Amino acid sequence: MVKLSANSGRDVCNSTKSQPMTGNSPMDVRSTRVPPALFFLILYSSILSGCAGSSGSGSQSPAFSVSAAPTAVTVIPGSSNTDQITVQPSNGFTGQVSVTVSNLPPGVTVSPNPLQMNVSDGAGSQPVTIAAVSGAALQNVNLVVTGTSGNTNATTSLQLNVQALNVTTWHYDNSKTGVNPNESILTLANVNTTSFGELFSLPVDGAVIGQPLYLSNISIPGKGVHNVLYAATMNDSVYAFDADSNSGSNANPLWQSSLVPAGATPVPISVQGCSGVTGWTEEGVVSTPVIDPATGTIYVVGKTYENDVQIFRLHALDVTTGKEKFGGPVEITATFTLNGDTSVFNAMAEVNRPGLLLTNGHIYLAFGSNGCNAFADQGWVLSYNAATLAQEGVFNTEPASALASIWQKDGGLSADSDSNIYAEVAEGTFTPGTNFGSNIIKLSQVGTNLQVTDWFAPYNQAYITQHDLDLNDPVLLLPDQPGPNPHLALGVGKEGTVYVLNRDNMGHYCSTCTEGDTQIVQELLLSVGYESGALVYWNSTVYSSGVGTPIMAWSVTNGMLSTSPVFQSTKVASEHAPIITSNGADNGILWQINGTNLTAYNALNLLPIYIMSQSQDILPPLPHFSVFMVANGKLYISTNNSVVVFGLL
Repeated sequence: MVKLSANSGRDVCNSTKSQPMTGNSPMDVRSTRVPPALFFLILYSSILSGCAGSSGSGSQSPAFSVSAAPTAVTVIPGSSNTDQITVQPSNGFTGQVSVTVSNLPPGVTVSPNPLQMNVSDGAGSQPVTIAAVSGAALQNVNLVVTGTSGNTNATTSLQLNVQALNVTTWHYDNSKTGVNPNESILTLANVNTTSFGELFSLPVDGAVIGQPLYLSNISIPGKGVHNVLYAATMNDSVYAFDADSNSGSNANPLWQSSLVPAGATPVPISVQGCSGVTGWTEEGVVSTPVIDPATGTIYVVGKTYENDVQIFRLHALDVTTGKEKFGGPVEITATFTLNGDTSVFNAMAEVNRPGLLLTNGHIYLAFGSNGCNAFADQGWVLSYNAATLAQEGVFNTEPASALASIWQKDGGLSADSDSNIYAEVAEGTFTPGTNFGSNIIKLSQVGTNLQVTDWFAPYNQAYITQHDLDLNDPVLLLPDQPGPNPHLALGVGKEGTVYVLNRDNMGHYCSTCTEGDTQIVQELLLSVGYESGALVYWNSTVYSSGVGTPIMAWSVTNGMLSTSPVFQSTKVASEHAPIITSNGADNGILWQINGTNLTAYNALNLLPIYIMSQSQDILPPLPHFSVFMVANGKLYISTNNSVVVFGLL
């Protein structure tokens, strides 16, 4: 009789050395009477049988795996993005692998598809381009990525987000960070004088002072689906253009609306005054509008001249047609009473320069002088219900006095997540808590009233006012920070001092301070250069840009700025506000206009990657404090008679 027992732990099939026979061997010679020849025949057959069934624990067949990096991709309708497909061989696999991407929604394509990859020595990796046509449905879908080679295959998933891109306010968000973090087309590699430059120009009927705005995938009646660029002019016109092309059917605006009533005109500069300060020839729409994508409404403030009277109106236009909504427009008037003194809003003395703000269901407007304090101007902030256009709040920065404008170099009002509003106030009378000349203020909507809930005045407020060193930039709100002061607001003015404020306790005024403000979180005295543009925040870094000084990068750690720049550019000429584009934390590019020269810098070291003067492109004349915006691979610059569009050539 033959006695068989299980192999305990040895890989008999793969052993290259003879093993001694024991009681645990496949056959114990000592317990049998089998002839030697027959014993070896049985043993050999047993070994072959065991090897044939041992593939799960012994040698494995050649194979491969498939992966996508990143595992999630966002594509804007009318544009594309890229992803990297990798085939990783195992167990000695070599050969041709065909990779197919399936489960594509309508209007989305992948190229190349299938992707052919020859895997011969280690992993193979190749990019694919994922594109969505204008009009593609907005959705999230899991694409299936399958690699096939003969009878061997492997799969993985790739999350596709077909997502609308909206630029609805000045500097991209209510915190006024100045950053578009969703730019996947323009990169550090392709923004250069060879690959990037002027594409086309969109002519308009007047100077565009405010920033152009952008909505993707908008259905225009009778004209199909478009990515739409919105621009408003000093001739009181609002335009909607195809954002990607000015040829063929897109040669003309998608729509154009005039804000001028019959018998009226934009305000002639001879009537408005102060042309020597701004270089304007007329005054119509000055401020950057604001868009509510939820209701499809663009809010615009226009100024007209009618029967020798200057009138401001707030308009609410349909983003698809340019037609008035909500019973608009409404004429802008206001009164403000404090301690028995009543101030009356004087349209002749005012300009609506700061960009409009939408938060908490309200539209906020700010005003200041016409540019040279030629009349009894004051600073005003007005609140309007976004759905009814009813006025629901009035605040005056300088009751019973004059000046204290809110200019902010056309930069928008800021708002935090609780819809508190922040603004810088220019030179004027200072009475703590009442008159806010050269202050940074925090306002809150309380019912149908606007109230000051906090404020800060620099220790040298009187000197700032006397020497025309206005606080005249927008307030930058940082995302929540670690450390004792998580809620920070940053301000800067003509003097070049940066004020780091605790939004929960802004510090008011230190009457005994003589060399700085000790009651606030931090102060960088005279650090960023005269007439700095708006501060910008990206990647735990604040960027500043003074006239005739370098653009500087200041790191932010535990809610504190570095006391000196961590890196900086060469000197720049301009006080225009820079912006930054990135794809999340990658491909950070800082854009700036130096005089009339568009420049792009690597945001991680501020070394230039594109200088327009080294190309064939030339910008037309620009308005005072020209602004620009990047969306979906294109840069839009406001000029005195057009919007000029740059992008990949």
